[in-house]
Amino acid sequence: MNLASTALLSLAMSTDAFAAAVGKGTALQRPRWSEALRTGLIFGCIEAITPLVGWALGLAAAKYVAAWDHWIAFVLLGVLGVRMILAGLNGAQDEEEEKPDRHSFWLLAITGLATSIDAMAVGVGLAFLDEKILPIAAAIGFTTFLMVTAGVMLGRVLGAIAGKRAEIVGGVLLIGIGTTILVQHLSAG
Repeated sequence: MNLASTALLSLAMSTDAFAAAVGKGTALQRPRWSEALRTGLIFGCIEAITPLVGWALGLAAAKYVAAWDHWIAFVLLGVLGVRMILAGLNGAQDEEEEKPDRHSFWLLAITGLATSIDAMAVGVGLAFLDEKILPIAAAIGFTTFLMVTAGVMLGRVLGAIAGKRAEIVGGVLLIGIGTTILVQHLSAG
């Protein structure tokens, strides 16, 4: 795989995480750069690890990973999206309620995992092609780190403009990402 292909793959793998990060940024009370970097690091590490896991599963488990990855992503993103919508609706009744300064590690890790399931399937595909997985996984992780960090800060701006409605939009966005993943996989199969 050449440098251009690796860069395009890395960008494609990080777009779901970017969209989720925008939603995470809107749900916070004016996120700082430190929180954006922390979120980017969590997402980036997970996004770098999942293709390694997929690659390790290799040929033997490929059909099982491909058979369920879209459902796992759909359920995780759907649950997180509904949670954000409910929080936004509850908060819309009381606009004065404080947003948190940061998200819990586990909430970020689950969201990061949900948006990186496709990277695991890519890792399986790369095992078929006998590609060197470490530089590709590192590129995917680094690109995701950059995109998520920028997404959280963009969410800060959108959250300040839209208030609690932005959290509802972020939840709808997560559900939309999960639905898109599911529809793409079901229509391809």
